Amino acid sequence: MSTQSTQAPETIILSKRDNIAFITLNRPHVINAYNVKMRDDLWVALQAVRDDADVRAVVLSGSGDRGFCAGADLTEFGSAPSQTIARQVRFERGVWELWLTIPKPFVAALHGFVLGSGMEMALLCDIRVASRDATFGLPEVGLGMVPAAGGTQTFPRLVGMPSALQALLTARRYTAKEALRMGLAHAIVERERLLPTVERLARRLAQQPPHVMALARQALLHGGDVPLPQALELEERLAVRAALAASRG
Repeated sequence: MSTQSTQAPETIILSKRDNIAFITLNRPHVINAYNVKMRDDLWVALQAVRDDADVRAVVLSGSGDRGFCAGADLTEFGSAPSQTIARQVRFERGVWELWLTIPKPFVAALHGFVLGSGMEMALLCDIRVASRDATFGLPEVGLGMVPAAGGTQTFPRLVGMPSALQALLTARRYTAKEALRMGLAHAIVERERLLPTVERLARRLAQQPPHVMALARQALLHGGDVPLPQALELEERLAVRAALAASRG
């Protein structure tokens, strides 16, 4: 991965400073709406992050003043046979599955509109920092659709089923303060402090032993999906692997 910022492909800007990769959604004229091109470009960026051994943490942000991401680009539906086919085309490449295989921590910098696919991308990150003007929501049901980027699964795991049901079925929007209370955001800062704050967090993460951090993330992310006895067995296995790695290192 180049150490210099690039804009090819143009819907995603991928750069690296030291051990931190920066992925920036770059369609500011449409509030970084997620379309087929962005899906393909994000796929390439995520592969690069996964395969670069020097990258120890990733920062995800959106360009422009209006927001991180306003969701799927509905204008694509006009040239597709149906909304169903348009969404199938957009999501047929397993971007979200690829994302979940990357054993590196992601920190999201969230400002303005964080809606639909934008909120679902944020949910795939380990730490989420929001500016005070951030607005969160899953509007898909109100548009006659079901979220297709993991929101029905990641959101209830994060905030609990009752809150997730209310957000999904009513298409309600949440302020940054509400998101903080729900656990959707970990911190709120002024807009001008958003990127510096997120970069400082990423640098702290990049200083941790990458192998141990990957194992700890695995214990947390996978342990919550199995009964407690199996989760404790998983923790023990991963702890032994960490100890063996330390003894060899």
